[in-house]
Amino acid sequence: MAKIADIPCIGIINDNDGFVPLQKCSDGQFAVGRDGVKAIVATGDKKVEFIGFEAHTLAYVKSAMGYPAYYPVHPVKTEKPIKAVLMDLDGTSVRSEHFWIWIIQQTTASLLGNPKFELEESDMPFVSGHSVSEHLKYCTTKYCPGKTVEEARTYYFEHTHREMKAILDGKGRQDAFTPSPYLKEFLLELKAMKVKIGLVTSGLYEKAYPEILSAFRQLDMGDPLDFYDAIITAGFPMRKGTSVGTLGELSPKPHPWLYSETARVGLGMEFADRHSVVGIEDSGAGVAAIFLAGFSVIGFGGGNINESGTRRLCSEYCETFQDVLKVLK
Repeated sequence: MAKIADIPCIGIINDNDGFVPLQKCSDGQFAVGRDGVKAIVATGDKKVEFIGFEAHTLAYVKSAMGYPAYYPVHPVKTEKPIKAVLMDLDGTSVRSEHFWIWIIQQTTASLLGNPKFELEESDMPFVSGHSVSEHLKYCTTKYCPGKTVEEARTYYFEHTHREMKAILDGKGRQDAFTPSPYLKEFLLELKAMKVKIGLVTSGLYEKAYPEILSAFRQLDMGDPLDFYDAIITAGFPMRKGTSVGTLGELSPKPHPWLYSETARVGLGMEFADRHSVVGIEDSGAGVAAIFLAGFSVIGFGGGNINESGTRRLCSEYCETFQDVLKVLK
């Protein structure tokens, strides 16, 4: 184990942490040894680059849609009692990634006019954990470069509307959405602890709400809108002839805004109180989003945290909600 960098607000990074050392930022804006830059590292999936100076750090979040951004990195710590918990939806609260990957596959098959098309195993890190448009951008670039993201979105929502309606009518895929083990007990215990609970997803509302509603029906927990203190999604899909659209398609995880909005606007938590807020995520993009929002991260097993090289950003890493509860108490 050898040290590769010492990044303020993250600490010493070793060669077994999954980070990738860089000599310069991918946009060329910063380089090691220039303008006070001491070190630059990227997460293993190269979605986020950390530029370390003597006493502060910047994070560069790349964008498949052409809108990258720089963010200041804030010190992260956990202060008890915990006042608020921010929970990811897909993969953390509900097991649904296989279903949405299938929808992406169906969309690509429609674009190609090939109903037998199947995604490859190597595609998996790029078709989950980010926004719909980023998933579709990846697939159009790799499999059908003559097609546009806009064309892909048309097919995507055709498939989504059909499957969501079938699921809400009780006729859809029975294995589409499954509550994570111990989810009900975990949520009820948080309520008993007087902890505010926010549900956060990069998914659009029309795909996210049927997911959590399906899970709550299975758990006999009533309407999730009545249970959660805040539910923040990526918004609504932009459609021709409407003035309502989404912000989350350009600022999804690993951008911090969905988690920042859930905590500040949805739950009323001041930024100064952020150390009593904890986020739970199973994806590398989500881990980075929580960290960049300034909150402690509890990594949740079953996702791609280790593969994405973001486990170093987690304050804790748990395999089950029983383990998470032990950390929070």
